[in-house]
Amino acid sequence: MLPHCTPWPADVAARHRAAGHWRGETFGALLTRLAAEQADRVAVVSGSVRRTYRELDERASGLAAGLAALGVRPRDRVVVQLPNIAAFLETTFALFRLGAIPVFTLPAHRSSEIVHLARHSEAVAYVVADQHDGFDYRTLARQVRDEAPSVRHVLVAGDAQEFTALADVHADGADFADSDPSDVALFQLSGGTTGTPKMIPRTHDDYLYSIRASAEICGLTPDTVYLAALPAAHNFPMSSPGVFGVLHAGGRVVMAPRPAPSAAFPLIEAEGVTLTGLVPPLALLWMETARTTRHDLSSLRVLQVGGARFADAAAARVRDALGCDLQQVYGMAEGLVCYTRAGEPEVFHLTTQGRPISPDDEIRVVDPDGSELPPGEPGELLTRGPYTIRGYYRADEHNAVAFTPDGFYRTGDVVRRLPSGHLVVEGRVKDQINRGGEKVAAEEVENHLLTHPGVRDAAVVAVPDRFLGERTCAVVVPRGDPPTPADLRAHLRDRGLAPYKIPDRVEIVDEFPVTGVGKISKRELRRALAARLAPTR
Repeated sequence: MLPHCTPWPADVAARHRAAGHWRGETFGALLTRLAAEQADRVAVVSGSVRRTYRELDERASGLAAGLAALGVRPRDRVVVQLPNIAAFLETTFALFRLGAIPVFTLPAHRSSEIVHLARHSEAVAYVVADQHDGFDYRTLARQVRDEAPSVRHVLVAGDAQEFTALADVHADGADFADSDPSDVALFQLSGGTTGTPKMIPRTHDDYLYSIRASAEICGLTPDTVYLAALPAAHNFPMSSPGVFGVLHAGGRVVMAPRPAPSAAFPLIEAEGVTLTGLVPPLALLWMETARTTRHDLSSLRVLQVGGARFADAAAARVRDALGCDLQQVYGMAEGLVCYTRAGEPEVFHLTTQGRPISPDDEIRVVDPDGSELPPGEPGELLTRGPYTIRGYYRADEHNAVAFTPDGFYRTGDVVRRLPSGHLVVEGRVKDQINRGGEKVAAEEVENHLLTHPGVRDAAVVAVPDRFLGERTCAVVVPRGDPPTPADLRAHLRDRGLAPYKIPDRVEIVDEFPVTGVGKISKRELRRALAARLAPTR
């Protein structure tokens, strides 16, 4: 395995292979097989672009040859920050074929995250679109190039300006040696509870097992038409079952430029979309908009909802609002994925977040002392299994806390496990805010706030929100004259923080409540904010 990654113990790896979970196939070999089996079927639709499986395979091979000509080598890391366009899949499979390793980032990430990831991964290249949703990624690329010395190439889908146009990288196809299926195929990113995101190494073996199992549970076939409404680089729309699961089944992936109903509903009608996945706030928006839309949504059979807890009352309205079944999804880029299943009693679909995909997923629900709790009791979820990582990349100190000595991942989520094996997500142990499915690390935002000259101390906490579930509130103890909320938000934007991490609310206080040892008591802070923000009668 790539250096600085934690492998599965040899006996555990042998057991997963013997069980048939790990089959020794790579992503590059997968596309070769699909191109032979599904040659003329449409694999991906993006605007006016329609690529068959054969065309996707050919374009991936040509781009892989072009990247090799630029000097990109097997195991080199490449930061990929592309929106939902055909080039996302072409680039991804080109890197797989070459044996280079994509580091997937979201379109919303900005310099704070991208520069860190480029440095941490020692990336040799950075792939972006020219513009998306009003943001010019070439401006960001200039900063990345200046501050991350390892980045030798910036490749741009669209108008490249002084950089290299992705369309010009293609070369005549070449034969590439297949990667080791036990080696790292890609890096996903953690939601992060402290600082910037951690890099999650996923191997060909483990990630393809998760994808195959997901495709089977979700009943995917070549007739499945999947709308990638959420950013495809996110683990949920990528592999649960997501774009990879649908391609694995020989289906069609439709790339939506935005998840808003105005962009998604016409695509559902035009392409006969049968499956898509949303986070709860978007699901609520779709349900509301569907009441008055003129678009025909009758092809949609299943709406997946994941990324955050979906309220039971909202879950109960999905069928009436959208005319389709609801499938709840709970998981993490580190591994474990749970689904509700077709044919189960409806109560599980409406009130739980599903059960694990693998019979070899190991689940512990523990109290603060680490003792296992009986079914029905809430506690922290610990997990290990054939597709859950054993450590983050180049993060030994953090790994010592995030994983138990016997390899269980401490998720930081508080769950209840029912006798049926279904999990009900109750909250979090970690200091992380789930803003409508976008994970915001409180400490990261606090560290940026503390660089403002008018801030003496800062704490970022969640406040309840009917639509997003949680919003971010920055509570600031000023130094001298208090800065305005506008000043603080401008300061965070100037420091390159992603827009979804900018606090929704800013409160100025004289001092924080503290614990007996002098630490900020966020529990008391949240309680005080809840009392202050409660509606008056």
